[in-house]
Amino acid sequence: MIQTFNRTDRRILDFPAVHPCEGISPATLLESLINLSNTIISNYQSKSFPTQRKNARETIRQISILSIFFEEIKERVPEISDSIALCLSELHITFQKIRFLLEDCSREGAKALILMKSNSVSTHFQTLTRVIATTLDILLPLNSIGISPEITELVQMLSTQARRRPGLTGPDPRDEAALRGVILVLNQFENRVEPDPFMARRILAHLGIRTWSECCKETRFLDERIRAEPDEREVPLLRGLLGFLSYCRGVLFDDCDFNDHDSDGRSDRGFEAISFLSFEDFRCPISLELMTDPVTVSTGQTYDRVSIQKWLKQGSLLCPKTGEKLKTADLIPNTNLSKLIQRFCVEYGVSIAKSRKKNRDLSSTILPGSPANAEAIKFLSEYLVLSLGYGTDHQKNKAAYEIRLLAKSNIFNRARLIESGSVPPLLEMCNNRMLQENAVSALLKLSKQPSGQTSILENGGLNPIIKVLKNGVSQESRQTAAAVIFYLSSVHKYRRIIGEHHGIFPSLLEVVKNGTTCGKKNSVVAIFALLFHHKNRTRAIEAGAVSTLLNLLEASPDKPELQTDALAVLSALADSVDGSVEIVRASSSDLSLILRCLQNVETRAGKEYSVSILHSLCLNCGDDVLDVLSKEASLMSVLYSLLTEGTSHAGRKARSLIKILQKFCETRLSSMIREVGHEQRFVNVR
Repeated sequence: MIQTFNRTDRRILDFPAVHPCEGISPATLLESLINLSNTIISNYQSKSFPTQRKNARETIRQISILSIFFEEIKERVPEISDSIALCLSELHITFQKIRFLLEDCSREGAKALILMKSNSVSTHFQTLTRVIATTLDILLPLNSIGISPEITELVQMLSTQARRRPGLTGPDPRDEAALRGVILVLNQFENRVEPDPFMARRILAHLGIRTWSECCKETRFLDERIRAEPDEREVPLLRGLLGFLSYCRGVLFDDCDFNDHDSDGRSDRGFEAISFLSFEDFRCPISLELMTDPVTVSTGQTYDRVSIQKWLKQGSLLCPKTGEKLKTADLIPNTNLSKLIQRFCVEYGVSIAKSRKKNRDLSSTILPGSPANAEAIKFLSEYLVLSLGYGTDHQKNKAAYEIRLLAKSNIFNRARLIESGSVPPLLEMCNNRMLQENAVSALLKLSKQPSGQTSILENGGLNPIIKVLKNGVSQESRQTAAAVIFYLSSVHKYRRIIGEHHGIFPSLLEVVKNGTTCGKKNSVVAIFALLFHHKNRTRAIEAGAVSTLLNLLEASPDKPELQTDALAVLSALADSVDGSVEIVRASSSDLSLILRCLQNVETRAGKEYSVSILHSLCLNCGDDVLDVLSKEASLMSVLYSLLTEGTSHAGRKARSLIKILQKFCETRLSSMIREVGHEQRFVNVR
């Protein structure tokens, strides 16, 4: 039996050929070789090869001739010697590698990269051709198995051609010209010279990149390649190519596919659902992701090690958060915070490995990766800002969309776009219902950057964002505006400013009532972020947050994450007396909904928030709540289970609540005994 290698994540120009099993029968080997030959011919004979056209066509022709030879000897399997079987096994391995090579040369999105590796690809073709020639030399003559003279002559001719062919396997002259053009353009970028559009178009034409979508596939492929942790020596080339093609996509193509919503291949139509379960103090101020290796700098600020190291490598000696000059570049491990984060990840089921990979992916974008990429993005950012300010509505919409793609998961791109002044025109576009969706989505990407948050607030961005939140042209626009509010609220000093806006809480709660699931989640976590400013808790209660969130809990039994988020906000509101009183009032005093959540919510965090709410209600509302809870027969068993199975915080709350309930019951029992005693004495006196 012969195994096949079908991994979809195979690295380009990596040929993991599978050796035929030792002792395989000649018949099985020959049948597999015939099938492999036919697969190569059927899959690639009519396929377009943007580069390496000569080499690809000649290799496919060789395999077509050899497939005739394989069919001829199929009838003479008993006459096949061990040496011939060994040669067929070698050909099988070679054909697998050829299949991988042809797949790479025709791979969607890899056109530019294959062009840049023309010499290496040509060498691969040459090496595989020599292997075929050597194997055929060993096979010849074929008298021992009675092959017809015509087939023998055909194989001999092929062997002779393969031996004499090395000179033809060099890069195609047209490929070499296009390669020189790309190198020239990258050098121009490095020297801060904007390239000639005619030359860029000529390169794209040679590669068959004729539309915006085809160019987008190239940038997507390169971005994925960079994130796949390539050889560090390859990063400057990949980054430079990515910058060049991003520039071409944004500048040279007038139209774009607005349905291709994501640079990583996933639809962005639903936008992103955000979560606050990574506590704010655990987020790196640079990447805004969960810190996996927190370190403290001389200003006392803490960052994820990967992110701050990338920052320092840029040559910047300023603290990213405070702007103060760093006295030293020493990074001190924050072991206490690291332990808290690890405990948090264990208790909430957060994968540290996945968080570390995500942080590494995002942190790798702090630096441009190459001078060519840095300057290409600078030219592109300036072009897009001009389009936002002075273009037609179509040009503005396309520019906003390009910003969405560029800023989605690249810190350097975000910083460059913000520095170029993209925020003010994007805020203005939020007032245009035709342009609103892409504008607010672009602002969401930029609001993840501290400088973007500052730019939005300093340019009066709160009003247009809240206007979209309240009266956005679509549900998607409104839910995206809620996400922007969340990121703006991650800055302590902005929570007060945002909370004081008279329309913020009613608008967020309206999305909670009538928005999509993603919109509800974004709005709930935005409210939660605002509650870190204590005065905002009163504002949220007055706006009707409690009843709205209770209704959300009732209507979302099959959405545990949304339930958990709603319980978290209610827990924060219950900390105050007003919040507790409102929860009791809105719950019709029986608290059955909170009790059901405590018993049935699927997440450990949800149970923690539920018991925290009940604990706060007992402290703030006293006997009325305690009387209700003491009559709930199943409550004690749930609380005791939290002592062993819940989070550490849930365990502490459960233990405290048990003591409160026990004391209440003991006090009430004592009162009843005293009352009975008084009645008995009264009877005896009479």
